[in-house]
Amino acid sequence: MSTLENSTVSILGAGGKMGTRITNNLIHAPLQLLLCEKSEERVATMIERNLIVVPMEEAVPQSDFVILAVPDIYIKQISTEVAPLMKDGAVLITLDPAAAYAEQLVVNNHSTSIVAHPCHPSIFLEKYTREEYDDAFGGVAAKQDVVVALHQGDETKITLALELIKSMYAPVETCHVITVEQMAILEPTLVETITCMIGTVLNESLDEVVNMGIPEEAARAMLYGHIQIALAVALRGTNPFSDACLIAIEQGKEAIIQPDWKKVFEKEHLDSTIRKMLKLC
Repeated sequence: MSTLENSTVSILGAGGKMGTRITNNLIHAPLQLLLCEKSEERVATMIERNLIVVPMEEAVPQSDFVILAVPDIYIKQISTEVAPLMKDGAVLITLDPAAAYAEQLVVNNHSTSIVAHPCHPSIFLEKYTREEYDDAFGGVAAKQDVVVALHQGDETKITLALELIKSMYAPVETCHVITVEQMAILEPTLVETITCMIGTVLNESLDEVVNMGIPEEAARAMLYGHIQIALAVALRGTNPFSDACLIAIEQGKEAIIQPDWKKVFEKEHLDSTIRKMLKLC
C-alpha cells in the first residue's frame, strides 16, 4: 500500500506544460489531488477533460504537498502568496533549482521545501517500444532519473516526498539526492549553458552545410549517426577516437571553444546566469 494514500496534493499551474504532465501522472495515483490554474484558456481545456479546478486559497491549506508547476520568474510572487496558506508540516515542491538557489523561493518556518527536477531519458537508455522511443522528454513511457534537493526544513520529509516525486515523473529509475547548489550547477550550467548550447550549434552547423549545397538528407544522416557515435565514444569509451579524429577535435576546440570556457562553472558566472534567467537584472 502506498504511504501517500492519505495525502492531499495540490498542483499550482496544473494546466501548464509541466503541470499537465504531472497531472496526467498523478490523476490516478492513490491520493487526493487538487488542481489549481488561473489561466482561463487552460481552465477551459481542463474542464473539457472533466478535470475539476480548485481555487488556490481553498486547495493549499488542506494540502500535505503543494507543487509549484509555474515558470521560474513567477516563483517569488506565487510562493509569497502560498507560504502563509500552507499548514504546519506541509511540503512545497518546486521543479527547478533557480529560484531556491537565488533565494527567490518564499517558505514559512513551519513547512519544508524540496526541489525535484527530471533528468529526462538518457540517450543510452535501452528502449523496447515505440512509445518509449517517442518519449524524449520523459514522464510518459521512457524511464528517467530525477535529481532532488532539500531547500529548507525537515529532512525526514524527503522519504515520503520521493514517493510522490517518482509518481510525478514516472517511470523513474533513480532519485539522486543532492544539494540545491549542486543542482544549480547541473542546471543551468551543465545541461543548458553547455549541452543545450551545443545542441543549437549542431543545428546551426547542419544549416550551414545545407546552405553550401550538400543534400539535406545526406547531411542529416551523417550528423545524426555521428552524434550517437561521438557521445558513445566520449562518454562511454565505446571505442577510442582515431588519431586523425583527435587532430580534428583539437582543431575544432582551437577554432570554436574559448580557452577559459570552464569559467561557466564558477559561482560568479552561475549567479549571473540565474539572475538573468529570473529577470532579476
